Amino acid sequence: MPSRRRRKHPPLGAHLSVAGGLVKAFAHGAALECEAAQIFVKNASRWQGRGLDDEEAAAFRAAHAASRVGPVVAHASYLINLAASDPLVLARSRAALADELRRARLGIGGLVVHPGAHLGCGAEAGVVRAAASLDAVLGPLLAELPDLATRVLLENTAGQGSCLGCTLEELAAIRRATAHPERVGFCLDTCHAFAAGYAVHEERGYGEFVAEVEEMLGLTAVGCFHLNDSLRPFGSRRDRHAHIGEGEIGLEPFARFLHDRRLREVPMLLETEPGLGLEGHRRDLEKLRGLL
Repeated sequence: MPSRRRRKHPPLGAHLSVAGGLVKAFAHGAALECEAAQIFVKNASRWQGRGLDDEEAAAFRAAHAASRVGPVVAHASYLINLAASDPLVLARSRAALADELRRARLGIGGLVVHPGAHLGCGAEAGVVRAAASLDAVLGPLLAELPDLATRVLLENTAGQGSCLGCTLEELAAIRRATAHPERVGFCLDTCHAFAAGYAVHEERGYGEFVAEVEEMLGLTAVGCFHLNDSLRPFGSRRDRHAHIGEGEIGLEPFARFLHDRRLREVPMLLETEPGLGLEGHRRDLEKLRGLL
């Protein structure tokens, strides 16, 4: 893995496809000149995934070390609901999270997971259940794998339906309620924050947002940012990503994230549509680099 150095700006990258094998991500990363990456370590739309053998794991580590990509995070399956009230879904969600954390032992620093949806039980009960799920996974897993370095990164949400995590307070409450707060960090999505009512598109709103992050979560707990513009308007509570500068947030507000010295070690990753031949990602990264 490339050595760490004092950076002038955050490492930029994107969510990269692993179709055909995990190592394929680094070829895509090279084409985009990525300094950071997000991947799936298994099919994100299924509970079960194919096995990850030692040979593939070794090839991944070698490809990572040979690339210019520094930090790598993974995004967990979208099926996982840590706050589920259905016992079967809850059990599957916990098993899936444990499986993905085992797979993340590839030099992956963080596993991004949505906090879950309370489905009518109320946010307070959902927070308690999500924290209990983290404890049910992390307790046994840390006993099994005491050298596990991957943090769980709870992602903020847009506030759709009964999804938890649309406020920084809810994210902080989940971590406070766990027995392993040091193993829990956060992933912050610009589109989600904007849709949830955080005015990151305005200079004052950006300052207030980062101040609240620092107070409630701690900046060292932020494992990555997802840089996405928003197709829907401010406060819409709708999670619809748009290409950088082509949505309701606009281009210039992203300069604040990129130039904030407090955030210059935090990976900043696109989740916009990659497009044919990765043209969408390439265009978005060019816009972000232009802001530097």
